[in-house]
Amino acid sequence: MAFLKAWAKSQADPLLGKPASWGIHRYLQGSANLFEENRLLKFAIIGLFGVTAVLGIVIYTSNQNQRTVVVPFGAGGDLYVTGNSPSPEYLRMMTRNIVSLAGTYSAYSADRQFQELLGIAHPSAYNALRDSLNGILDELSDNPTLSIATYIRPDQPVMTTNADILVPVEKVRVIGGVIRKFRGNLRIGFTIENGRFWLTSLHEENFDADR
Repeated sequence: MAFLKAWAKSQADPLLGKPASWGIHRYLQGSANLFEENRLLKFAIIGLFGVTAVLGIVIYTSNQNQRTVVVPFGAGGDLYVTGNSPSPEYLRMMTRNIVSLAGTYSAYSADRQFQELLGIAHPSAYNALRDSLNGILDELSDNPTLSIATYIRPDQPVMTTNADILVPVEKVRVIGGVIRKFRGNLRIGFTIENGRFWLTSLHEENFDADR
């Protein structure tokens, strides 16, 4: 019976019968193990953040380098957008289309053409572009014989940045059988978002009568 009591007491107190240094050693060893586990946990968390950051960079780079191929019916050439960077041929095609829609019209075709042009207007610029084009429609309603033809000048370079296109043009204005020619620049503001071309502004600059 005494043996069982002694055994039970030893189980309840593992330090019973041990020197004081043994308890200190055991405490220090436990603390060291806990510190090591915490350090490993910190390394694991830092490693997880590192992997997440690398994956984020890879996904972002992949999206930026993703090429969207745009080939309208009957068109050819290298028409594509890589991330938010359009190919030169794509910009040339969009430039020709915008000059045609915005610069060559009559009282019979202007409304349809301007609606098509507004279809690529950026939401932030839609109202301003619509008001500008409506001003032209009002002029056409007052002068039904008015017609405009605009051509890109081959003798001057088209200047392009990542935000606008400066197009040297010649405009032929016909009203009541009277023809006048003008030369100047058409500045096309644009942006590329998610592989899509958006028109942000459209302005005529430095137009003078061709003498």
